[in-house]
Formats: sequence, C-alpha cells, structure tokens
Amino acid sequence: MKPTLALFEADLHCHTTASDGLLTPSELIRSAAELGLKGIGITDHDTIQGWREAEEAGTNYQLQILRGIELNTDWHGKEVHILGYEVDATSDYLNDKLSYLRQARKQRMLEILNRLELMGVHIDVDQIQRLAEGESIGRPHIAQALIDQGYVSSIREGFDRYIGSGSPAYVGLHKLTPEEGIELIREAGGVAVLAHPGMNRLEQGIPAWVEVGLQGIEVAHSEHKPEDEMKFRAIAQEFHLLATGGSDFHGEARKPGVKLGRWGVSIDVIQQILDLVRCKY
Repeated sequence: MKPTLALFEADLHCHTTASDGLLTPSELIRSAAELGLKGIGITDHDTIQGWREAEEAGTNYQLQILRGIELNTDWHGKEVHILGYEVDATSDYLNDKLSYLRQARKQRMLEILNRLELMGVHIDVDQIQRLAEGESIGRPHIAQALIDQGYVSSIREGFDRYIGSGSPAYVGLHKLTPEEGIELIREAGGVAVLAHPGMNRLEQGIPAWVEVGLQGIEVAHSEHKPEDEMKFRAIAQEFHLLATGGSDFHGEARKPGVKLGRWGVSIDVIQQILDLVRCKY
C-alpha cells in the first residue's frame, strides 16, 4: 500500500537515530521522498552527527536538506526548545558546547539508572548505549529499555511511572538559558528559531528573546492546536520573525500519531532561512 502523501512541501523538525529518533538519517530521507516531501530539517538533540548521511541521502533522492539542531533550555522552570538551522559545523565554540551538553546527558542517564536500581528496576548501562545508536542519549532510550525488560508496555508508561517530570526516578537535565541557546546558535552562524512555543505557553518570553537574536517561531507543530498556530503566526508577524513548522517526527513507537510531513511549511521557507544565514548581522 502506498504511503499517505505529506500535507506540506517541507517538514523542518525531524529526529533520527543520531539522537532519539527511530529512523537513521538515510531511512528518514527515503521515507520523506516516498511521501512526496521536497525538503526536510534534521534537528537532533545536541548533535550534528546525522547531517552527512542525511545530505548524501538527500542527493540520492533529490530532497533538499536543512541542517539543524535542537537545544533544550530552561526559562523559569519551563522547557524552552531552540532550533538552530545551518550552524557552522566547524565552529569550535559550538562543538565544545555540544560535547559538554552530551556529557551532561550521559551523567543524567547514570543518575536515573541509579534511582531505578534503588526501586528494584535494573537497567544495564550497556543496554542504553546500544539503544542510543548516536552520540546523544535521551530519556526515550531509557523508556525503551524499560519496555524491553518488561517493566512497562509503552514509552508513555515509562515516563509516567518512572522517568517523567514528577516521577520517582526523574532527574533534570542541565540546560542552557534560552538566551544562551540563541547566542550559541547565532555565534555559530545559524538561524535561531523558537520550537513549539504553544506546548509551554512561552509567548511572554518572546520579546526578550528577540532582543538577543531570535529569528523565527515554529508556528506549525504536532502539539499545536489551530488557535496556537494563529496566535504564534500573529506574534511572528508582529516581531518580523520567520514562521516555520514541522512535525517533530521521531517514529511511531516513540511519538505515536506524529506523522512525517503532516505538519510543516512550503519549500520557500527553507530559502528564507538560507537567506538569513547569508545576511550580515
């Protein structure tokens, strides 16, 4: 049976096995091409590891690749995710900071496993390392291990019972502030975009983030209601920001119901982002 075609030309928020997605970069690009997408953004957490494979696959499938990254930041106890598009992969400043953030992820993983052990739930470190095919370890890898060991039946149950915020084995991740995340992306020559602001009601922070260099808002997203999209599209217009969009695709088992290409933008938004990269600022 042929896959359902994408609703948009470009999906600018996708994850691969380089972080916590289920498809390799090449598998993701092949799936995107089969759906009829013209462009796709690779936005793994704290790593650019998947870029090269994605670009090679993009050439094979004649699909435009937007190179990106997603940074987790904290603002008054709320998670704020910042997408960075077309950062300079050779930036020592960027790579040093990303290495530090990935090490913090590994340390958190060890602390979570220790808490689980105290609860009588044994998950081996090596099992997590095998599940995390890329260099960026996330809680979904731990949730998958809980499924594999028979402790839970789904990713959601793993978060709710053990490792989600407020759960007994939860350990917070060391995070940058939004300002630090935006500045890191801009210093590395990239375009800084606020991801899915409707999830945590982040509208009050936007004026200050614009002041430090925010250039876009992810308006279309799988977690946004129609009224969220209308609100943040209006805010993007008010502050002269790019209106971007993407599914936040990870794979069906990891994010059920979040389909590749069901949220996104027209292909010309990629060109708008590339034009910003070339601008002097």
